[in-house]
Amino acid sequence: MLRYTCKRLATGLLALYVLVTAAFFLTRMMPGSPFQGGDATEAVTAAVEEAYGLKEPLWRQYGTYLGNLLKGDLGISYKKPGVTVRQVIGRGWPATALVGFLAVVTAALFGTLLGIWQALSKRRTVRGSIFLGTLLGAGIPNFVLALLLALGFGVKLKLLPIAGLTEPAGYILPVFSLAVYPTAVITKTMCHALEDELEKEYVKMARAKGLKWRRTVVGHMLKNAWIPVLNYIGPAAAFLLTGSFAVESIFTIPGLGREFVNSIANRDYTLILGLTVFMGVVVIGVNLVTDLLCAWLNPAVRRACR
Repeated sequence: MLRYTCKRLATGLLALYVLVTAAFFLTRMMPGSPFQGGDATEAVTAAVEEAYGLKEPLWRQYGTYLGNLLKGDLGISYKKPGVTVRQVIGRGWPATALVGFLAVVTAALFGTLLGIWQALSKRRTVRGSIFLGTLLGAGIPNFVLALLLALGFGVKLKLLPIAGLTEPAGYILPVFSLAVYPTAVITKTMCHALEDELEKEYVKMARAKGLKWRRTVVGHMLKNAWIPVLNYIGPAAAFLLTGSFAVESIFTIPGLGREFVNSIANRDYTLILGLTVFMGVVVIGVNLVTDLLCAWLNPAVRRACR
């Protein structure tokens, strides 16, 4: 397990380095300057760029950024004087993380329960209804669903708030909008996994010995069936925890998604890079934890690594 962990950690660090490098050079390839606009003349713009080190050779800028990054310094926002990138992340991350975490928990819970129900139910109406629900849930984009929910429950019925997270009820619509698609995928994955487990000998043996369904499912089948679900939850959780730009914009959530969109529009190089690095760390970290959990649950994963 230690060898597998070290290999996955090394792979994650390599992926993070590639992400930082690609983001740095792609950012510098953006047309225009972060200091253009307004009444600033070309001479003033050039002077400000020189003060921020943007006139130096690209390789030197890259080396300086990597050195500061290793020290934990993400730089200062070009468009928000005196505000560091870490401060921007500190303000936006709690809202994004809480909404994403609630969406992950909701999707995992309801997806697992619906998948078990669909796989074990003998009623065709139940199985067909859940199947149709998963098709609809997987086919509707989250921003379209968010707009429909905001229009129906917020504008027409006026039951739920549609702007900000000033009260607990404000989390319901954005969390539901983000959770529908992963719930549909987890339901289908869990259902197929349980149907495969039902055909295995250990389940038939347990049923032949008179073991109750609940104990068979919870004590034996669920552990094996959850491995493919966990493989999906990892990337899905990373996506939800780093924010959905469209959903955050629709519900006016002060999260990282809106900051990222604004930073690109403003050509704020340091903020773009800082948010990219932070989101990359979150994505790689969540995937690493997921892989380790899968390896712990399934020894075949560790053997395949060796």
